[in-house]
Amino acid sequence: MTTTTPDQHTLPVDETAALLPVVHAKPEGSVSMWATHSVLQCKRLLMVWLRDPATTIQTIVYPAVTLLMFRIVLGDYITAYGGMPAIYGQAALLTLVAAMTGAVVSALGFKREKAAGLLSRFYTMPLNKASLLTGRLLAEAVRILITTVIVLLVAVPLGFLFMEDPLTNIALVSVPVLFGLGFAVMVTALATVTEGVMLISLISIVNTLLMFFNTGFVPIFAYPTWLQTIVENQPMSCAINAMIGLSYGGPVAEPLLKTLAWTIGMIAVFAYPAIVGYKRAAQSS
Repeated sequence: MTTTTPDQHTLPVDETAALLPVVHAKPEGSVSMWATHSVLQCKRLLMVWLRDPATTIQTIVYPAVTLLMFRIVLGDYITAYGGMPAIYGQAALLTLVAAMTGAVVSALGFKREKAAGLLSRFYTMPLNKASLLTGRLLAEAVRILITTVIVLLVAVPLGFLFMEDPLTNIALVSVPVLFGLGFAVMVTALATVTEGVMLISLISIVNTLLMFFNTGFVPIFAYPTWLQTIVENQPMSCAINAMIGLSYGGPVAEPLLKTLAWTIGMIAVFAYPAIVGYKRAAQSS
């Protein structure tokens, strides 16, 4: 004797629905949704940047070509003057310049998204609102990591050598990411309160001063005595000194702690203005 079960298709609608699994939607503000949506926003921005030739040139081609020019024009003179192969300081310098340049390009992309109304459309969708900002910062970290690896690989034929310890090399490529995240938070905060032209002018002045007054461009003793303390402790010099220590040799702990302090300081000062400005931009666009 066999028993038969009723066909699900012949059951009433209410009884059929009772047989289906119940899926509970996670709240938008949950940590898991924040992480998931941040990754999605990161992927979206990376795809946008990948398809934009100007972004590729500014963040990858420009630093690599500039490193090559520095090596050809100034490399031998700085090596003879400082006693250390100039490529180590120049490679570290150009990874940081790429991080700073990419942050400005990203900020201009934020401006375009605001003008197009994309931010406001995202803000009305059922997604974690914090992921709009954290996804952008995550994309910045990925971009900086890729650019850093490319610049250092370009530096290898020019005389740059990695350490044999893999952990040391991981720490080496992590320094520009650490520096770049703090700088990206600052630029994002400024982008929410300034126009595009003013933003470029303001950041260009900061970039120029930092780029030419650091220990990656020339040794610290090449600067006037009264300026050496400032140059040695400005954020780019701290990151450059840490990268030199992790690649060529020298002090690591002190410059690395200074870099960490600069990064935490920039995030502490500019994180709240960036969050408020991002929210205001999304609601008003």
